[in-house]
Amino acid sequence: MNTSVSNVFKDLQLENEELKEVEDIFSEVTYKKGDMILHTNEKVYYQYYVIKGCLRTFFMDTKGKEHTIQFAIHDWWISDYIGYFSESESILAIECITDAVVLKVAKSNLDSIYEKVPKIEHFFRKKLERSTVRFQKRILNNLVLSAKERYHLFLQTYPNIEQQIKNYHLASYLGITTESLSRIRKDTL
Repeated sequence: MNTSVSNVFKDLQLENEELKEVEDIFSEVTYKKGDMILHTNEKVYYQYYVIKGCLRTFFMDTKGKEHTIQFAIHDWWISDYIGYFSESESILAIECITDAVVLKVAKSNLDSIYEKVPKIEHFFRKKLERSTVRFQKRILNNLVLSAKERYHLFLQTYPNIEQQIKNYHLASYLGITTESLSRIRKDTL
């Protein structure tokens, strides 16, 4: 039994045969800090579950400025979901901010397992619902909260990772400059 996969579905009551079916579609992969899991304009086949480490998705605009969309830490999922669900090329890139161990699963395999183990489809539907809520809240927060409030919300959402990420990653996630981030931190002390 792959304990990493069983931990992903720890809240589901899966029969041994079902768990075996699910385990067969996941692959455990180790990456080093700085590795790119996905580059822009690549076909998106996988989504990733973070066992260990910290990853980020980001978008590079036409001026070469990076915009961090998401961080993923232990027990979080990450992908370019636009490319993943539409089976198209990525518009986002995924970078390992630290050494990382992830489980990857191909969309085609996941679609197949939905037929065999309907509980898994329910699991991912609920996960997608929660993710949609989080992304909409983030958009609304970016529209109405001050940079300082967004920074404090980030600290609540991602406790203990601020030391693992570069200032410009955090600033790009918050939609501010690194200078503004420094001022906010100074005011917070």
